[in-house]
Amino acid sequence: MLAKSLVIFTGVGLLAGLLFGIYLIDVKNTSQLVFVDGNSISIVTEKSDFKLGETIKIRVVNSGTTLLTFSDTSYGLRVTGLSGILMYAPISSQTISTLEPGKEIIFSWDQIKNDGDPALEGLYKISTNALDSFGHKVEKSTTVTIWK
Repeated sequence: MLAKSLVIFTGVGLLAGLLFGIYLIDVKNTSQLVFVDGNSISIVTEKSDFKLGETIKIRVVNSGTTLLTFSDTSYGLRVTGLSGILMYAPISSQTISTLEPGKEIIFSWDQIKNDGDPALEGLYKISTNALDSFGHKVEKSTTVTIWK
């Protein structure tokens, strides 16, 4: 007969593993590009795991059917830590930019933060936001992991 504590700890471990797996599936969603009718923007990277120092190519795609307007030439692109602290944003001017349906803009991040320091290992959130022709906010984010 098994000890009562062994059964409890095994059950808690199985439940924790299941919940953590569901969380990772949500965070590590690799289907980044989906075209829809209406407003949509997508952020696409060639993979979700990168080596430390590896250049990350980021595609901002208008995956909808309406024109999107951005407040500057960085197309709203921001790389933050999961805590929300800004790590990187492309140098931009205050010129309004637009992105037509189906079109994309490509950025490269060399894993150097805005303050000149290299990014550390960890999980980073890449996000962008725009306005549609009716003034509604359209935003999207994805996560990437930087490994040693």
